[in-house]
Amino acid sequence: MRLRLLLTAAIIFTAATCLAEGPDFAPLEAWKTAVLHGDSAVVKALYSSTPSARIDVDSTEVGADADAAFWTGLKARKIDLNIAQSTSPQPGVQQIVFQAAIRPAGPGRTLYVSEGQLWQQQGSGWKLIAVKRTDATRLEQPLSVDAKIYPVSDAHEEIRAALARAAKSGKRVFVVFGADWCFDCHVLDKAFKRQDIAALLNPNYELVHIDVGRGEKNQDLMNQYQVPMKRGIPAIAAVAMNPPDLGLHEVRIPLLAKRFQEHFLAEGLMIS
Repeated sequence: MRLRLLLTAAIIFTAATCLAEGPDFAPLEAWKTAVLHGDSAVVKALYSSTPSARIDVDSTEVGADADAAFWTGLKARKIDLNIAQSTSPQPGVQQIVFQAAIRPAGPGRTLYVSEGQLWQQQGSGWKLIAVKRTDATRLEQPLSVDAKIYPVSDAHEEIRAALARAAKSGKRVFVVFGADWCFDCHVLDKAFKRQDIAALLNPNYELVHIDVGRGEKNQDLMNQYQVPMKRGIPAIAAVAMNPPDLGLHEVRIPLLAKRFQEHFLAEGLMIS
């Protein structure tokens, strides 16, 4: 079963008409500071008690104690917030959607958490009345699927051109089958740009994205590279050109593709 790496963040809460874009929001900075200090009591105090804050983690409701413990338990040395939305749907209410990149205090890889927060002014202060977040992941998650990463050009020609470039440079070709609507396809695209993966990928491979639509496009290529649509997307195939003395023709490298599949599976992303 394909692991869903979550969060269409733009609709975390019930849609409301946004009156204006919010400036820097001081309560969010207070929350971030409390998390960095690892003080779960201070973090918990930011949640509303009347009414009780509603906190959903991957569709499971948890309490303020558990959520505060989650954040402080990450033992963050640094938190970078990529804020996708900060709006005030009505006076005294602030809605924020962000992705947090958490760098741990000790050795360890950066973790990512996507979260939506709904703040309400209560008396002279602000409290969290609703939270919806993902669990921590090793791979960066897109906050939307608006980016266009799968071109509408002739896929056969794209592959031919990539193979020609690869033959001249001694590289191999990575063919990635997917679609712009596919959340995990965007996760994979972000992973390809991560520093450690890009350092391996860019010098050694030509990367080609092939649009499969909803299963009606480029199915001949998916079948040719033995990654049929029924297995799901994203799907990858590694190919190369044999040297001229062996007869110049295209060859698949299934073991190489499998190694990439296993690497990403260990980080929480299933690839066909």
